[in-house]
Amino acid sequence: MKRRHFINIIAAGTVSAAYLKLDNAFAQPLKTQRYQIAVIDLMILKRQKISALPLAREIGADGLEIDMGGLGNRETFDNKLADPQVRQQYLDKAKELNLTFCSLAMTGFYAQSFAKREGVEKMVGDCIQTMQQMNIKVAFLPLGIQGDLTKNPELRPLIVERLKSIAPLAEKAGVIIGIETALSAAEEVKLLKDVGSKAIQIYFNFSNALEAGRDVSEELRILGKNRICQIHCTDKDGVWLENSTRLDMHKVRKTLDQMGWKGWLVIERSRDATQPQNVKGNYGANTAYMKSVFQTK
Repeated sequence: MKRRHFINIIAAGTVSAAYLKLDNAFAQPLKTQRYQIAVIDLMILKRQKISALPLAREIGADGLEIDMGGLGNRETFDNKLADPQVRQQYLDKAKELNLTFCSLAMTGFYAQSFAKREGVEKMVGDCIQTMQQMNIKVAFLPLGIQGDLTKNPELRPLIVERLKSIAPLAEKAGVIIGIETALSAAEEVKLLKDVGSKAIQIYFNFSNALEAGRDVSEELRILGKNRICQIHCTDKDGVWLENSTRLDMHKVRKTLDQMGWKGWLVIERSRDATQPQNVKGNYGANTAYMKSVFQTK
């Protein structure tokens, strides 16, 4: 671990025990790692800001999930990355820092209705275009509050129809749209079968399963490795991941190993309730812990 990185965490007043257990994990070339750890520009308070890149590297992450920007009542996302100059700055900085863009997020749909909002194909199309321009293979699409199929099951036909309409766009571009739902894994399997495209997969979130009282490892097994494009490795805010009493990360690692899954584990929340704004402390501790579990033998 870089000495400056460790000092920064100490200066933030938070040191995770995981930092003392990593040995030479950080020294291993990224390409040798089965699991790679990322943070999210939105959650580290740097939505569509290039300063998210050096901060992600300072935190210790291997990669960054970047956001498409706000949606509101616009025709499409407020996407600064549509500007070729801004986009190139991101690409150059990522290369300089040896940082990977693991996914592009359409978080504007957290508060919008994917089932009913007009212009969805353009919005997703704009996201796919940016993915191609930045060589990003996975997009995050949350169905959000209004698209919660456990509370609004009547929306299922509309959501299936819309996913079917955007699937060819993703297929043609060679990218994957990862959806997050509130459904059980068994119901998500049925949903994906109805959509019928390998370009539409599940972006799994530990917190959704935990909040519904479901076993995370069992949900992962039901979905199987080929239906999960990426994972938000997070619980609700309150304590760091290493201090969670309801999430056995070592069991999750064993489950994913047995499944043969590999890919990006993206940290979303799990902030210490006593210091929710301490970005370096919270995400530095969670990143270090995740690496201690997933990037050591």
